[in-house]
Amino acid sequence: MKNNSATTGTKQKKFASEKKKDMLSGYLYIAPFFIVFAIIGLYPALFSIFLAFQDWNGLGPMDYVGFRNFVIVLEDPLFWKSLYNTVIIGLMGTAPQLLVGIVLAYFLNMAIIRFTNFFRVTIFMPYITSMVAVALVFGVFFSSNESALANYFIGLFGFDPISWKTSEWGAKIAISIMVFWRWVGYNTIIYLAGLQSIPKDVYEAATIDGANKVQQFFFITIPLLKPFIVLTVFMSTVGALQLFAEPTVFLGSAAFSRDEAMTVVMYLYRDAFNLGSFGTASATAVLLLIIIVGAAAINTWLTSGGARKKKKGV
Repeated sequence: MKNNSATTGTKQKKFASEKKKDMLSGYLYIAPFFIVFAIIGLYPALFSIFLAFQDWNGLGPMDYVGFRNFVIVLEDPLFWKSLYNTVIIGLMGTAPQLLVGIVLAYFLNMAIIRFTNFFRVTIFMPYITSMVAVALVFGVFFSSNESALANYFIGLFGFDPISWKTSEWGAKIAISIMVFWRWVGYNTIIYLAGLQSIPKDVYEAATIDGANKVQQFFFITIPLLKPFIVLTVFMSTVGALQLFAEPTVFLGSAAFSRDEAMTVVMYLYRDAFNLGSFGTASATAVLLLIIIVGAAAINTWLTSGGARKKKKGV
């Protein structure tokens, strides 16, 4: 009996030891990701929150100022102007691309369309195009000269030439079109992946029951694409509120000296690197984080049918 119990105890210790080794091995495999995330993700975020309560120019000693940086930002009319620009450009550039992306994906998924692989690659190309090339193309297209392509086209309809880079709505429209052109293919590919996950039997059954293509689109395709729609709305909302590259490369050297298309991230960048006020820049980053979380939560709630469920419950 003693030998059996001793043998059992030895086996249990060996098993426990092997289990610990496996756990340690697993932690070592995933450790690089968490180490890199902590260095380039978590630490800068926590340090930014810390800086939001400091007065610092990036070189000298820090001075704790409490909530003064937040007060300065919230009382600055340029911050509210940049937030307004961000929301307007985001709505003009994001909402159409989601709607057009669903339609394009639906047509690309149809069996009657020929050369579908070519069209899929063509639609996705703007997403992987260099921002420098994008800036050059749109800079020529939306040049302020009367002979620019955009002014030529609107002139065909009797409109006067527009100074796209200096006028209030001209800059917003040009940047919104740039955002739409660059990201519509990305969302189209996501929707196309969602469409290909829908069983064809569902459409065949609907056809037998007498549903036409339009009815199938609204009553089968859209409901079954809901998880993908929620994903793209969430990602597009976050991306729109973090808009920086497109207006910066389009406006060039005048990006931080004019307010027609200054976004919140551009306002943050200007405070930190042009004015040397890292405290107010960090306070802006914290405020932007709160806005992004709130906007993303509301959009996700609306697109997931939260309002409709609440109405039914009432």
